[in-house]
Amino acid sequence: MRYLHTMVRVTDIDASLRFYRDALGLELLSQRDYPQGRFTLVFLAAPGDHAAQVELTHNWDPEAYTGGRNFGHLAYAVPDIYAACQRLLDHGVTVLRPPRDGRMAFVRSPDGISIELLQEGVALASAEPWASMPNTGSW
Repeated sequence: MRYLHTMVRVTDIDASLRFYRDALGLELLSQRDYPQGRFTLVFLAAPGDHAAQVELTHNWDPEAYTGGRNFGHLAYAVPDIYAACQRLLDHGVTVLRPPRDGRMAFVRSPDGISIELLQEGVALASAEPWASMPNTGSW
């Protein structure tokens, strides 16, 4: 047995690509429309790590999705948590739980999926503006 991917339903494929690809930095592996089923599938992965993929499923017919507590979050290790959070901020993403400890941060996708960012290796030294930045909302 081997892990394949996690599927996340999204309401706006363009907003989701701006978040997952442009702001978060995942690589677009494939994108395909299925007119007969009225949906689009997009597969993304962290650069250099295509073994752990995220599948974005966009159903063309509007549907309300509600998030349950049974789904926690997606998590990615990053080489520099401060740079990753700054990149997200530069793309208009709110950092809900800033990396005050130089180790962990949380953001949400346009559809409210919680994303955890973890510093690879040891935590970075505490640094501003992150050290004094408050939490925003929930993650």
